[in-house]
Amino acid sequence: MTPGLARAGAPAPVRAVHLGLGAFHRAHQAWYTAADETWGIAAYTFRNTELPRLLTRQGGVFSLLVREDAGDRVEPVGSITRAHPGADTRQWLADVASPEVALITLTVTEAAYTVPEPGADSAVSRLVAGLRARFHANAAPITLVPCDNLADNGDVLRAVLRKVCDESAFAEWVEDEVAIASTVVDRITPATTDRDVLRVHQLTGLRDLAPVVTEPFTEWLIAGSFPHGRPAWERAGARFVDDIGVYQQRKLWFLNAAHSLLAYTGLARGHATVAEAAGDPALGGLVESWWDTAAAYLPLSPAEVTGYQRRLRKRFAAPGIRHLLSQIAADGSHKIPVRLLPVLHRERARGRLPHSAVAGLAAWLAYLRGPEVRDARAAELVPLARAEKPARGVLAAIDPTLANDAELLTAIDTELRAF
Repeated sequence: MTPGLARAGAPAPVRAVHLGLGAFHRAHQAWYTAADETWGIAAYTFRNTELPRLLTRQGGVFSLLVREDAGDRVEPVGSITRAHPGADTRQWLADVASPEVALITLTVTEAAYTVPEPGADSAVSRLVAGLRARFHANAAPITLVPCDNLADNGDVLRAVLRKVCDESAFAEWVEDEVAIASTVVDRITPATTDRDVLRVHQLTGLRDLAPVVTEPFTEWLIAGSFPHGRPAWERAGARFVDDIGVYQQRKLWFLNAAHSLLAYTGLARGHATVAEAAGDPALGGLVESWWDTAAAYLPLSPAEVTGYQRRLRKRFAAPGIRHLLSQIAADGSHKIPVRLLPVLHRERARGRLPHSAVAGLAAWLAYLRGPEVRDARAAELVPLARAEKPARGVLAAIDPTLANDAELLTAIDTELRAF
């Protein structure tokens, strides 16, 4: 019988809690935390029950299959001490309330950072329930570390908490004792396939039920305070900075915006992955044009900008990373406003109409008109995209300040006819 992956020694004590257990967390925050063996993670997912079960069978240990140009390599990661399904509410409340726990990291997607409806079971409502349990149990300080692709993600989370924490004493404690960091995170984690599971077995001789595939590149920039302590993430390369804003813009406008452009235009041209779309000369040129436009508004040196572009080109072209365009295309209503529109607004203020932005928005409208739309606002946006004047309706829904820009709307509707 093939031996399964298992933990060699005792797990580290739980000192961190994670909300949103999935591939990205395991390739990113869990990987960084593994550099400090004194910190263990209690990880929770509210999307499935199978992953916590598989990880529990392996003692929380999993394989990271890193796809490099020179070949694949496997790293075991053992920082997850316990993995739980979201239904394990009692344990969630106990973990967040524990005085040993110093921080909560989150990977819950951009769409989750909103005020929930009364009684809704959402990431924010779960977080607030945990914080309330901590407040009533011991009121020890704690740091929240959002790791989703939102500009000023720490400020966004703080604003949401201020709206939902209405009990005066609890709200005051959240304001004074709950620190919230802001972050920039980056590492591509394509969906794991049966072939990947077999590859891990070929390289290690072990049977891993829950491996994660990733690229060699990884980045974590953090700004914030940790009054109750934190893992030594810098041992794995995390950087702590005073002002994270420029790095947020760099990633959102260069990496994430390029991904959205490639996703919508690439799907329209029959491509399936980032590597395929980036290798299409027309789409590669569109991305380069977008980067030229965005660079004018990024307060970084030309050398730093070109160096970042060079790394992105290499990552996009990597044949071993099958990054699906359909995965990137999901929830464009939350991604487009922070990836494309900030630069577009700046261009329109100067009287310019960048073709790359127009093409990207038109391709997104074409996606909304397609047969398989994955978006939290699909019920609202799909009918607007199929209306007589699609650009006006959709832009009015996501950014009303652009809805009266006749030149922009005409350009998008005209471009849409090409898809």
